[in-house]
Amino acid sequence: MRVSKPQNRDNATVSRFKKTKLLQMKARKFRDKRQFKNQFISTEVFPADSAYIGLAAPGEAGSWQKESKGYQFWTKTNQNGFFQIVNINSGEYNIYGWIPNVVGDYKNEIVLQLSPGSSIDLGDLIYKPPRNGPTLWEIGIADRTALEFYVPDPIPKFINSLYINHPEKFRQYGLWERYADLNPENDLVYRVGVSDYTKDWFFAHVTRKRNDGTYQGTTWQIKFQIKTLIQSGFYTLFISIASSTRSILQVRCNDPKVDPHFETPTIGQDNAIARHGIHGFYQLFIMQINPYWLVHGDNTIFLTQRVNTGPFNGILYDYIRLEEPNVSY
Repeated sequence: MRVSKPQNRDNATVSRFKKTKLLQMKARKFRDKRQFKNQFISTEVFPADSAYIGLAAPGEAGSWQKESKGYQFWTKTNQNGFFQIVNINSGEYNIYGWIPNVVGDYKNEIVLQLSPGSSIDLGDLIYKPPRNGPTLWEIGIADRTALEFYVPDPIPKFINSLYINHPEKFRQYGLWERYADLNPENDLVYRVGVSDYTKDWFFAHVTRKRNDGTYQGTTWQIKFQIKTLIQSGFYTLFISIASSTRSILQVRCNDPKVDPHFETPTIGQDNAIARHGIHGFYQLFIMQINPYWLVHGDNTIFLTQRVNTGPFNGILYDYIRLEEPNVSY
C-alpha cells in the first residue's frame, strides 16, 4: 500500500468543511460528516470522531489494505466527523474508512470520478457497524492492534536496550518463545469477569515449541457464564484479527473434541510476529452460535490455531465479542 502525496497533483478535492447542525439519521440532511449508528447503544447517529477516511482504487470493503498499484489518499475526521481530502490524482476511487473502537470496514458504493480541479461534496456518509444483539461479553479494544494485550518481558539474552521502558514493548526479539515459558504444559485460559486482558491474554496466539524442536498448535479457552440461555435465535461471535501468519483458526463450543463449529481457511502472510509488529492485515470473522451448543451456566469457547510448521504461525487478536440473540424485534 502507498499512502502518498506525489508532486504532480491534479488538485481534486473531496468534501468541504462546513458548520452544519447534527441531525437525526432519518432526516438524511447531514452534510460533510462521517457518522455511525449502533442500535444497541443508541438509535441516534453519532459523529465519527478520529475516523480514518481514504480514497483508493475501487474494490471490496477493506481491499485498500492489499492495493499497491495506485495511490491512496487518507485523512482523519475531526471530533465532529468533518473531513477534507485535497490534492488528489485524477482517476476512479471508492471511499473507504474505519473508526477506532468500532468493528468492521466502511466502504461507499459510489465510484468517484475525479478530474483536475474538481470538488465534491459527499453529503451523508453513514456507517452501520455489524451488530446482531446485545453484548454478552467482550475482550480487548477494537483498534485493529493487539497493543492492549499482555506483552511479556523479553528473554534476557535478546534484550534490545532501545525498547526498555518503551511503550512499544512488543519490539523486542523472541517474544513468541515466551508463550511456552509462561504456559509450559497447559494453554491460556481466560475467565470473563475475572481475568484482565491486559495481564491474562497473551498478545499473540502462537505455537508451542516442544523439547524435540518441533511445534504444536495451541488451544485457548474463554470461560463465561450464561445466566439465562436464549433459544429463540442465534448468538453471534465476532473475532476481529489484527494480524495473522499462515494460520487456521478453529472455534468450538463446550467440547474441544467435536468437529469445529467454525474454521477459517489458511489466513495471513503478515509476519507481524516475526517482525516484532503489533498489527497487520485486518480481518473480521462473524459466526453464528447455535444456542444448542451452549448451556445455562458455565460455558467454554475453544480457540485453536492448528498450523504448527514453525514458531511464527499465529494470530494477533484485535477484539472478540459475543452477542446474545436479538429478541426485541
